[in-house]
Amino acid sequence: MMNQFHSWRQRIFLGVIVACALFVVLTFVAMLFYRGGTATDPAASGYSFFGNFFSELGLIKSRSGQPNTVSAILFFIAMTLAGSSLVSFFVAFPQFFTQSLSGKLFSWMGSIFGVFSGFCFIGVAFTPADLFLEAHIFFVMWAFRLFPLAVIPYIIAILGEKRYPNRFAFVFVGFAVLLVLYLVLITRGPSSESDGGRMIQVIGQKVIGYASIISIYIQAQGARRIIGVGGKSE
Repeated sequence: MMNQFHSWRQRIFLGVIVACALFVVLTFVAMLFYRGGTATDPAASGYSFFGNFFSELGLIKSRSGQPNTVSAILFFIAMTLAGSSLVSFFVAFPQFFTQSLSGKLFSWMGSIFGVFSGFCFIGVAFTPADLFLEAHIFFVMWAFRLFPLAVIPYIIAILGEKRYPNRFAFVFVGFAVLLVLYLVLITRGPSSESDGGRMIQVIGQKVIGYASIISIYIQAQGARRIIGVGGKSE
């Protein structure tokens, strides 16, 4: 029975690892299929890594006015995978922190926020910005508002769990700093209406997007190894 429980968690974390890798691959392929145009230059060809937001990959029609079907489908799959992997990760992760009341408290606190953040990322996939702009912005903002509230409690939980390596807490510390800086950028930073401001916002979004994937990938790899080596974490 216990072996089945460990096997279930192994599969969860393996699925998260695969989903993270697929997110990177799918978004890069979607960039190749993007039909062109930026907010300031509709005639621009292809996808500009420093001029187009991630969300523009999911537009039904690209900034050039052309149908953006392939890119939009790939973006939808990538974001749905990312959100689903976050939900799965945060459902399985608390089982490492059951030895103390504080560990249980902080891990479940983090997971509650993490699950809701994951659902918000899925919401981004289902709301193309050219069809549902207000809903799209709502899901983007809340995804990144909730993410730090998921990560910070887990820093405390990991540091308080002797059997869990502290290096994974430091991964989350670095990620939490990036999340807070990104929240400052999108709420207090330069407007994307100007070319310079738009580039800063686009670069910031790319950094935090891939940092999110890398951080969860590292945590899932670590969790999977710990299950394999220790065999028990309850």
